[in-house]
Amino acid sequence: MSTKYKFYDPDGTYFVTFAVVGWVDVFTRNVYRDIVIESFNWCIKNKGLVIHAWVLMTNHVHMIVSRRENNKLEDIMRDMKKFTSVKLLEEIIKSPIESRKEWMLYVFEDAGFMNSQNTKYQFWQHGNHPIELDNNKIIEQKLEYIHNNPVEHGFSNEKECYNWSSAMDYAGLKGLVDIELIR
Repeated sequence: MSTKYKFYDPDGTYFVTFAVVGWVDVFTRNVYRDIVIESFNWCIKNKGLVIHAWVLMTNHVHMIVSRRENNKLEDIMRDMKKFTSVKLLEEIIKSPIESRKEWMLYVFEDAGFMNSQNTKYQFWQHGNHPIELDNNKIIEQKLEYIHNNPVEHGFSNEKECYNWSSAMDYAGLKGLVDIELIR
């Protein structure tokens, strides 16, 4: 059994990353991004998830998270990934304008076939790769990494201008997710 990448401290704050299988660029359309954002906000309101920072890139997500209440972070993350994968796959399948539909479904089905725990498709890669943030230096480093990710990848010239991130919240504006700033 692996001792790496676990949520050891239930009350800790963690940097997590999860990615689409095959690094497929799914989140290039608002309809898909909206599903993820809605799921974030639902988990905040109903599961005790606390999001301190986040960024949604074309094929992966980075977040700084903690929890309130008694729900375990690993359970919240598992449920969120399961819900979003079902909704995203439904949206891809029914989309009349998704030009990459057949190819994406092939990638997701191939990944699902390779995983005995799936019935047909696999959307997310396994794991969240949680890293506990136990000092201010690491927190600042991860915040900077998350918010600069779109700039580094050429999606925005300024981190505060990328809509699919908490950088605008940290700049004093209201973003898409109900986050709790970490200072």
